[in-house]
Amino acid sequence: MSEKATLSIKAAHMLVIHCGLTADLPQSSAIESTVLTRVPVAEIKAIRNVINPKFLVQLYMEGQETSSSDEMGSADDVSLSESDSESYSDPDAATGGTTASDVVLEGEEAHEQDDDEEEDEVIKAIRREKEQQREHPPDIQCEDFVVDISFHPEQDVIAAATVMGDVLLYKYAIDSTELMATWELHTKACRDIEFNRDGSLLFSCSKDKSIMVTDVASGKLVGAYDNAHETAVYSLLVLDRNMFTSGDEAGTVKLWDLRKKEAVFSLKEMEDYVSKMATTEARRHVVCTSGEGTLTSINLSTRKLHMQASYVLSWCPQSEVYEAELTSLALLRNNTKVVASSSKGTLFLFNWGEFGYHNDEFPGNKRSINCLIPITDNILVEACEDGTLRATHMFPHRHLGVVGQHQFSVECLDISGDGTYIASSSHDQLIKFWNIKYFEDIEVNVKEKSKKKVEMRHNLPSSKAKNSADFFSGLL
Repeated sequence: MSEKATLSIKAAHMLVIHCGLTADLPQSSAIESTVLTRVPVAEIKAIRNVINPKFLVQLYMEGQETSSSDEMGSADDVSLSESDSESYSDPDAATGGTTASDVVLEGEEAHEQDDDEEEDEVIKAIRREKEQQREHPPDIQCEDFVVDISFHPEQDVIAAATVMGDVLLYKYAIDSTELMATWELHTKACRDIEFNRDGSLLFSCSKDKSIMVTDVASGKLVGAYDNAHETAVYSLLVLDRNMFTSGDEAGTVKLWDLRKKEAVFSLKEMEDYVSKMATTEARRHVVCTSGEGTLTSINLSTRKLHMQASYVLSWCPQSEVYEAELTSLALLRNNTKVVASSSKGTLFLFNWGEFGYHNDEFPGNKRSINCLIPITDNILVEACEDGTLRATHMFPHRHLGVVGQHQFSVECLDISGDGTYIASSSHDQLIKFWNIKYFEDIEVNVKEKSKKKVEMRHNLPSSKAKNSADFFSGLL
């Protein structure tokens, strides 16, 4: 068989398959597996655009007949006669004098061109997406509403507390997540979960008034307090391997020791839920925010309110009552500054030990800030009611922009042990990861005037949305 005939048969054969015309072939004509099954995009375009697809069937059949005659000694080439061309070519696409072999040769020449120029734009987009490297683990879709999350301090593991009272442990990697274990610990919603410092224990509290301490390696309980509080337990703070504090919906704070069956002490100085607790490295005092709108400091050694001179009110261990709920808190500047968030989107700053009244405030977007996570000594990330994660530089005050988004209100945040990721959860039952390494390189120009509206809409590298300026920059 001649080279042209072979080329025509193969091209026709491939196009018959890809154009879905195999049904038009006679039943006795089988398609051999030796024919190429992968068709270059350029070759398909070069031939398909100028020849009526029905003609490909005829070309294939003629090629088969010619092949048989060649085997018996015939040296004739398979080509398209003028009458056949007129009969089978597409009048809108075919050009005068174009033969099948010419078209095939054109296809071969086109195939030698750069693949990126010949491929369809959709194919290019798919290829670019596949080649793009992931910067964070994929989302975790949970079956139940996630109330709280907590990163393991040393392993690539994240725990999720659900509204059903279960705790889920997931192992994560840059390209996958895997459910490791499900612990059915509580009969009602699990409100808060925290790992201890080495990650060997997981502490959880619930609306059913219980507190559970689970050994992470074995999944067995090492501590169980069925009626830890008189009302639903809302928050936890792990101090060391044995000591931890808990706060409930009625404003009571308790100190616990795993070596004892009962609480070490109990103190009620707030009239609404204890939203968040924090302590310094010394772990001698615990600072609490409350739904009643107060910031309260407790001395763990004396088991009383922390009595220390205040910025405004002398010897006052508790702030005045603010108009909005204080929803969370974070420690900055080597634990010398306390930042408390509110249900009206304002951040209040206190000096450590001076809790009578804030010494500075930083307004946000007027929607509730549900959670705070310190990233550096100057930067923190806020989980907002509008479904947005926002970063704020506190010294000096600057809104850095949007870290990420959820469809609904963001309820909880945590940061990984190595500081590479933060994770967030919302009412959409999704746990999302955000790579925040870029915060190491962020610098704030003190001399530049702050533009609040522009800053709050600005999308940071981890955000899934893009800035309009970035879009148009590629057109210049």
